[in-house]
Amino acid sequence: MVTILWVLAFVCVLWVSLAKLPAGMEGHMPMPYLIALIPFAWIPLLGIGIWSGVLRQWGPMCLCLAWLAIALDSALQYRLSLLPRWMSRPTSALGDPLAPSTTQRDPLAPSAMQRDPLAPAASSEEAGSAAAEATDAPDAPRPVSCRVMTLNCRYGRADAAAIVQAVRNRRIDVLALQECTDDLIHALQDAGINAVLPYMQQGEPKQTDNGGYNVVFSHAEPVGRQVKAVEIPAADVPAVTLRIGGREVTFASAHPKSPMRGCPQWSEGIVGLGALANAVGLGDHGIAVVMGDLNSMIEHPSFRRLLASGFRDASLTEAHGRHATYPAWLPWPRIELDHVLVTPGAEPHGVESFRVDGTDHLALTATLTI
Repeated sequence: MVTILWVLAFVCVLWVSLAKLPAGMEGHMPMPYLIALIPFAWIPLLGIGIWSGVLRQWGPMCLCLAWLAIALDSALQYRLSLLPRWMSRPTSALGDPLAPSTTQRDPLAPSAMQRDPLAPAASSEEAGSAAAEATDAPDAPRPVSCRVMTLNCRYGRADAAAIVQAVRNRRIDVLALQECTDDLIHALQDAGINAVLPYMQQGEPKQTDNGGYNVVFSHAEPVGRQVKAVEIPAADVPAVTLRIGGREVTFASAHPKSPMRGCPQWSEGIVGLGALANAVGLGDHGIAVVMGDLNSMIEHPSFRRLLASGFRDASLTEAHGRHATYPAWLPWPRIELDHVLVTPGAEPHGVESFRVDGTDHLALTATLTI
């Protein structure tokens, strides 16, 4: 019995240790899938620890409890890594980064971009006062809020009418879709997408696309468009650049390959998205936002390498817990595959996930204050 406990404990330790591999080394089957399940490693670790305690086997019990903490610390470590930046920032119109933004609007209130993408956000009297107090220069722009949404459409089977309704109800300014098809685009147009998000940039459809092509819709007219903002071994990463609050913000829709379509390409695609964080086209005042089904999570070394390139994850930065998005049909267990990543200059808050009929992913929305 003691031998069985030790064997089970070491198997769990090896499992959790996969998350500590260097980026790229996890690009071999079945490691991406094993790593994706690490958030649930606490179940066998806790069970083995309790079993060991009942049998008074303190060695395997201590081992399991120690690695239980390690299994649970990936997201916590990421949040703690942001604290020096948060604590060193002077008080601004954005207020405490851990608290709701002063420019946060009612989810059903009109969007700043939908009123006028070139004008400052219309805010409450309190928000305006806070912005004025934090601004030394009288002509400095106020923070502007932008609502974004991303959804994997499952081979184009997502309910087009439901997508358009969500855009209307949530006042979405920028919509990123993955696994799109021509039929879905036509269905979206029939459902009225052009009335709320009239500008569209899609990747070039190819036979090698992983489930379909990617698309970005926007309410404001782009000042720049790209069919392929970055080269990765997957569907094209289309992007639009909008001028918001005096900044140029580039929004990209991305979908790296799943591991089953090639583990090395899966890792390469995730890491490759990091080039957007330092793209020459962004300039000193530019901001990059990557949205999509990134087929990875904070436990994956390749995803952490992507964040280290200059991005922050909206869900984890908000520090209100994970927003697991896959699979949609199971309330538990779910894993966090869909993300909104931002570079400095955009403060995310109000992150939410919700169901859209016809797809196996939850939609993910966030409000970005520029």
